[in-house]
Amino acid sequence: YTINNSNYSLSQPTGLTANITAKELTITGLSGVSRVYDATTGATLTGIGSLFGVISGDSVTLGGTSVADFNDANVGTGKAITVSGYTINNSNYSLSQPTGLTANITQKALTITGLTANNKIYDTTTTAPLSGTGSLIGVLGSDSVTLGGTYVANFNNANVGTGKAITVSGYSINN
Repeated sequence: YTINNSNYSLSQPTGLTANITAKELTITGLSGVSRVYDATTGATLTGIGSLFGVISGDSVTLGGTSVADFNDANVGTGKAITVSGYTINNSNYSLSQPTGLTANITQKALTITGLTANNKIYDTTTTAPLSGTGSLIGVLGSDSVTLGGTYVANFNNANVGTGKAITVSGYSINN
């Protein structure tokens, strides 16, 4: 018994459905910029962001307004930066915001003001007399930082002289 293919007809499959999902793109070429403590979480990025993963021949443009933030405003090394706000103009793709960016927040320098150096009569010591009450310049916003410690003020030597430099040490800050 022989089967002849002409005895059959073939119906192609129908009713099948599936999805085409957007191809994910990533942004490369950016770095975090280290900065001095300023009581905010704002971060700065450097570099030119470019898209990684675009299929050759497709046109995809990186746009939007990026926002970069540290997770907190405190001083630290290698602090993670979160980025948002980048967009693309092609619905065949999805965009992952930049990840893995870090930078440092370094301490802000404060200055002590309100002290006056006083003259003294030669007494064989280098101790320098100061008057006034020290206070801090440069504390930001609602940060609570107070001047503490016990200062020591000294001339570089005990000899008579005019306009002699005084070195002060021993102050600390409490926050």
